Amino acid sequence: MSAISELTSLRRTRAKTADERRQQRKENGRDNKAGYLFLLPWLIGLVVITIGPMCASLYLSFTDYNLLQPPKWAGLANFQQMLHDERLHQSLKVTFIYVFVGVPLQLALALAIAILLDKGMKGLSFYRSIFYLPSMLGGSVAIAVLWRQIFGTDGLVNQVLRLIGIDSHTGWVSDPRYALGTIIILHIWTFGSPMVIFLAGLRQIPVMYYEAAAVDGASRWSRFSKITMPLLSPIVFFNLVLQIIGAFQSFTQAFVVSGGSGGPSDSTLFYTLYLYNRGFANLQMGYASAMAWLLLVIIGGFTAINFFVSKYWVFYDD
Repeated sequence: MSAISELTSLRRTRAKTADERRQQRKENGRDNKAGYLFLLPWLIGLVVITIGPMCASLYLSFTDYNLLQPPKWAGLANFQQMLHDERLHQSLKVTFIYVFVGVPLQLALALAIAILLDKGMKGLSFYRSIFYLPSMLGGSVAIAVLWRQIFGTDGLVNQVLRLIGIDSHTGWVSDPRYALGTIIILHIWTFGSPMVIFLAGLRQIPVMYYEAAAVDGASRWSRFSKITMPLLSPIVFFNLVLQIIGAFQSFTQAFVVSGGSGGPSDSTLFYTLYLYNRGFANLQMGYASAMAWLLLVIIGGFTAINFFVSKYWVFYDD
């Protein structure tokens, strides 16, 4: 009798377990459907806005296309033309100078301001907002126009120089010697975004490390070089990769300051600006598409190099 009772109980338990499993599968199915439903807008955007145009751009890079007539297959003609395009080479030179000079200076200034704000000064939230503000406005057309006025022949910079006895009539944005430097200064001025990330990273470094170093008599430079920089290196790496990618795609400042021409004398002819002119001013969309893919390869190459080199200087505290 006992065995029969146990067998009946076991069958009921199995039946209950099977029902629970079916119920659980139904609930999982409903959760999955809800998840896919919420994910659907992003997937549609990914296909329509990103993957679709990328595939179209890749096809157009092998064609002769002027936006008005159907594209004609041209093979590698656009890429071969890029090898002999002197203005493209000039745009690469300008962009590389902008990246290699502007990004390190911007990150150095952002780190210096972050260390200053990390000292526990009063009104930290106010100063953090003030320093972050240029990062929000720096890429706008209005700021670029303002920058052009400030560095003009009769702009604020020359007026300040005259006040201190320097009779300057230099056109900082119209002289090929200074035009690119002016745009680099505008880039450095937008240090707010990496500064906030640096500040968050500095707050994560345990204070006991500095206290132990102070007990051992370590100088400020030793504490910075032996404690701060190694522990902050992942943040530096993160900011470096982001800023390099962003700098290669800079467009608005050069477009506004130079009036869209990349002048004077192609001194501010950024790569993206030249790409825009080829595609939309000269209606050479096939050639512009080829340039876009070259830019993708360049950015991808620099990012890959950064990741490869990072194992030699980025410290991850496991």
